Amino acid sequence: MHKVHLTLTSSNKKTGPIPVSTSTKDFCPNTCPLKKGGCYASGGPLAIHWGQVTAGKRGMVWGEFCDAIKGLPRGKLWRHNQAGDLPTGDGVTIDRDAMGQLTKANKGKRGFTYTHHVPSVENLRAVRDANNGGFTVNLSGNSLAHADQLKKVAPDLPVVAVVPANMDGNLPRRSAGGHALIQCPATTAAGEKRGVTCETCQLCQIGSRRGIVCFPAHGTSKKKASAIAES
Repeated sequence: MHKVHLTLTSSNKKTGPIPVSTSTKDFCPNTCPLKKGGCYASGGPLAIHWGQVTAGKRGMVWGEFCDAIKGLPRGKLWRHNQAGDLPTGDGVTIDRDAMGQLTKANKGKRGFTYTHHVPSVENLRAVRDANNGGFTVNLSGNSLAHADQLKKVAPDLPVVAVVPANMDGNLPRRSAGGHALIQCPATTAAGEKRGVTCETCQLCQIGSRRGIVCFPAHGTSKKKASAIAES
């Protein structure tokens, strides 16, 4: 059974003390290359927690999760899926009805997330419905080239990208496709010094932004993630 765990006050230094969720691994699309190695969530304490959620030992069913989100304070910033992806029944297509439930529950709140699901017509419809309903879903690029492709297919949607670890602090100003590049402020040396978090930055929650937010590969699998980002 698919489950989602909700932590009301995260201890993750990158997100800050906001509510964060974790979904079972079977929500992750089969097409995501990071699923076979390179995902930052596959190592450390988060991997242990993710494994417990996937095993059904932690978390709640989807309807209960949506009720919990509905109960968050008005205007609350929260991040869906510090690990996991959008609901799917076949590992390929986003469950539009389930996303509709979550988007409705998020009304008045400021939820945001990311997805590696392929930008098929069906999936883009589900993502657009969510964004139009106030729940920000970022399309995740596995590389800058992939992010450019996503921008071409869906110029109206927010896009992020994984970049090689050696691009940390050395991003070009624009991608090959001409899109402005912004390194996640919480991952920069200056940002870390100032204690920037998702709570204070909130860039990924802005669905109307035009630039591509970039995340240098990190975690125990950053070498594999970097290799994917360079391909």
